[in-house]
Amino acid sequence: MHEIHPDLLWIGHAFDIREPRSLFDAEIAAVVDVAFEEPPAALPRQLVYCRFPLNDGGGNNPAVLLQSIQTLVDLLNADVRTIVACSAGMSRSPTVAAFALAAYLSQQPDEVLTRIASIKTLEIKPALWKEVEQIFPRIHSRRIN
Repeated sequence: MHEIHPDLLWIGHAFDIREPRSLFDAEIAAVVDVAFEEPPAALPRQLVYCRFPLNDGGGNNPAVLLQSIQTLVDLLNADVRTIVACSAGMSRSPTVAAFALAAYLSQQPDEVLTRIASIKTLEIKPALWKEVEQIFPRIHSRRIN
């Protein structure tokens, strides 16, 4: 589990979101699960759990892709401590996090990805990145506070 934005956003892998103790220790309140090949996590009812099964090789439903990013942006805007996780935490979760954080911070996704790469090892898949780039103009950042 890697903290990407102070006190607000973490990136993890499938095992991270299946260990509630570490989530509670970090005071994480929401999980955005983007793993396609993993079964849904069985989490305590105190945690918000959103699952958007994404394929990092492309071919994702644009509506599901849009909703996954928008959901994460909305959680960030509401100051909900959130982890986004995929199978290994190296492609889908950093891609979704980079675009959501870019919308939240009004920055470019490439800039955010560079910052994430300075924190953890990445293996970004070009097909997924391109799909998210195409829907990114439709993402809205609405501050709740």
